[in-house]
Amino acid sequence: FMGHTADVNCVEVMPSDGKCFATCSQDSTVRFYDMRSMNELQKFSVPAPPSNNTGDEAIDEQPDTFTSLAFSGSGRLIFCGHADSNVYAFDTLGQRSSPVYTIASAHDRHISCVGVAPSGAALATGSWDSQLKVWA
Repeated sequence: FMGHTADVNCVEVMPSDGKCFATCSQDSTVRFYDMRSMNELQKFSVPAPPSNNTGDEAIDEQPDTFTSLAFSGSGRLIFCGHADSNVYAFDTLGQRSSPVYTIASAHDRHISCVGVAPSGAALATGSWDSQLKVWA
């Protein structure tokens, strides 16, 4: 599967049918693929903030980096952790390439992991700020 132009940070298989998967990357995109057709179905992103990036910053200083992702139980939403400390939700059935929901400033630093409870009732996020948060 092709598409990303930088390191891929996370891959998750859609829990509802196991026929699709999502990836997130340091190229500022989240991509949603169908394994049966071997095609990219959607590409998601957030608008990049203005930057004074010189190219030597660590990952937690790169505001355009997606770090982690997890599907909702139904597979409709993809929750994505980001180096800008936000969590973004993208709709796999919608036409928007931008987030449908954002948990702004979810942490004080780079979000390193995201997980969804099997029941779908809670979202958990971990961060380089040494905190784990549960969003229910």
